[in-house]
Amino acid sequence: MVDHARAARMAKRIQTIVATAIEREVKDPRLEFVTITDTRMTGDLHDAKVYYTVRGRSIDEEQDWTTAAEALGKARGQLRKIVGEQLSVRFTPTLSFEVDTVPEASAHMEELLAKARAHDDAIRAQAADAKPAGETNPYE
Repeated sequence: MVDHARAARMAKRIQTIVATAIEREVKDPRLEFVTITDTRMTGDLHDAKVYYTVRGRSIDEEQDWTTAAEALGKARGQLRKIVGEQLSVRFTPTLSFEVDTVPEASAHMEELLAKARAHDDAIRAQAADAKPAGETNPYE
């Protein structure tokens, strides 16, 4: 039977442990700008998917993503060991890392909303000087 509350608590704890370990224990300069944003657990508590984002230090954002993915892949075993030590459960979940695209998607959505607002303002300004077509009171 799946205990969703326990899975959520464990995911939150793993997120905290991994973020702290990346900041303090893993000595890889490629992980300097990596931020852990979310963690999801499977129902059997054997797999944890850790979502991350990278705030770039270079102009080439794609290079930052690939560099961070390589560094996280290399540090996966060390991070799992740290999680196992601090989590104190019978089975330490396997960690998989996935890029979190929510910040980019929300930034794109904000751009689209700004364009829509500007278009609405232009239509509203155009309609401010408009006069009705035909007679002033057509029902007389």
